[in-house]
Amino acid sequence: MQVSEWMVTHEEFELLENDYVVRIELMTKVFGVDAAERYFEGLPPAAKTSETYTALLHCYAGAKLTDRAENLFERMMDSGLSFSALTYNEMMTLYMSVGLVEKVSSVVQELKSRNVAPDVFTYNLWISSCAATLNMEEVRRILDEMNHDPGSKEEWDRYRRLTNIYIASGQLLKSERGGLVEADKRVTQREWITYDFLIILYASMGNKEKVDQIWKSLKMTKEKMTGRNYVCILSSYLILGHLKEVGEVLSQWKQTASPNFDLCACNRLMDSFKEIGLKERADDFQILMIENSCYPAEESK
Repeated sequence: MQVSEWMVTHEEFELLENDYVVRIELMTKVFGVDAAERYFEGLPPAAKTSETYTALLHCYAGAKLTDRAENLFERMMDSGLSFSALTYNEMMTLYMSVGLVEKVSSVVQELKSRNVAPDVFTYNLWISSCAATLNMEEVRRILDEMNHDPGSKEEWDRYRRLTNIYIASGQLLKSERGGLVEADKRVTQREWITYDFLIILYASMGNKEKVDQIWKSLKMTKEKMTGRNYVCILSSYLILGHLKEVGEVLSQWKQTASPNFDLCACNRLMDSFKEIGLKERADDFQILMIENSCYPAEESK
């Protein structure tokens, strides 16, 4: 930050586009999102590029400031600038992290309407959002689309093929790692989403042992759980009909050190089970919520 300040005060050093990006990121870490926002708004028009816009969007997404991110994203789409898949991935990641999985598809449609090529992470987020809402038909359709995408990377092929086998045949293929996470490892956002997806897939095949193993190993990592992670495991145990575990996870979520318990996400989960015809599961979940003093919308006072 001191080097960046020095370059600004010495006019003989012209800031390049990447310098502005780095400065936005540094200001967020040192002074907070508001300071980074003020800095961005004060930039000359020529410095408000797709990269600096995306850098500020990343700051909003990291702080889970959904309204500000959405307003900025709308400005970006109206700016006339061209944005890469990275920008759209930022919005999709934000929606996944705050439990607004139903909004992910609208971002994908915006990406496609602007003829932006999706990358591997785009597909990962998109598939995960569908899996989280139990829309496995859409997962199949996305996988088929990936098969015909010339930009799909070679390293993605193995994961895509395995996923297709998981869904189509219900057969479990054992990988080298068995889906487990190293306890002392820091899990990236990309990996979290992949593990969430695997939990849903194993649940859809009735393999509680694998679900238990992945969930246990994720809890032992150094990263904090997000609301998305809890909704994912709650969905899986509900699919499997293991209500004892559902109650335990609900209680663990409420007792987390960070105040990230999301009653709205629980209500959406309960409604989703009703919508797909699993009313009994939804009723069971409602009872468990009340037992944990989490009153559903119709029960709240």
